[in-house]
Amino acid sequence: MLALASRKLNGILADEMGLGKTLQTVSVLGVTTLDLLDRKPHLVIVPLSVLGNWQREFAKWCPALKVVKLHGDREARQHTVQHELRSGTFNVCVTTYEVLALEAAALRKISWAFLVVDEAHRLKNENSRLAQMARSMSAAHRVLLTGTPIQNNLHELWALLNFLYPKIFTSSEPFDQGFDAQSGKVQDEVVQRLHRLLQGCLLRRLKTEVEKSMPPKKETKLFLPLVPMQAQWYRKVLMLLRVRVRVS
Repeated sequence: MLALASRKLNGILADEMGLGKTLQTVSVLGVTTLDLLDRKPHLVIVPLSVLGNWQREFAKWCPALKVVKLHGDREARQHTVQHELRSGTFNVCVTTYEVLALEAAALRKISWAFLVVDEAHRLKNENSRLAQMARSMSAAHRVLLTGTPIQNNLHELWALLNFLYPKIFTSSEPFDQGFDAQSGKVQDEVVQRLHRLLQGCLLRRLKTEVEKSMPPKKETKLFLPLVPMQAQWYRKVLMLLRVRVRVS
């Protein structure tokens, strides 16, 4: 991620869940601010469910960074914007998707060093409100965190690349034509070009690659009998269905 930033490139951190995407991001922001002495603040946009976890990770691994949480009711957000999000007084602003939409005007006034979007698969619809608000932020570098960069079709991947490089990925037609998930048609040439392209901007590791000694996954299926209450309700439902079939 630091190598990408040094070349003024954006990227996708797509490590498998559990490999520390949050910690890696905290480390990159810490090195950028404390070692490289980039005084521009960073904006981290996360789901509400992990807002507290991001704060704890910053406090645990890089307490030297001044982290401001932008959340709460209107009065609390206004107080944060007016008193805590002043130039030179903070290093990182952590906020949620919902608050980004509410406070977009204030956040657009700040020139950010890194714009980080957690669970970035929510940007796979380029016309969504979140995507439009995030695009409007002024940032030197953009980083997307997602464990599923490619899930349903290549159009979703194009939406992520378009967010990172809007001047390069201007049209989704090559992606849509190269892979059709519904018909199952794949153009090998397009897939090979895509692999070469992703090598320069997508970082992805699997747990089996990181920890060689980790045993393979085992799937255990447990078959349990119905408890008396379940059996009773199943019988009642079946009897009701038989009655309806006879009546019809």
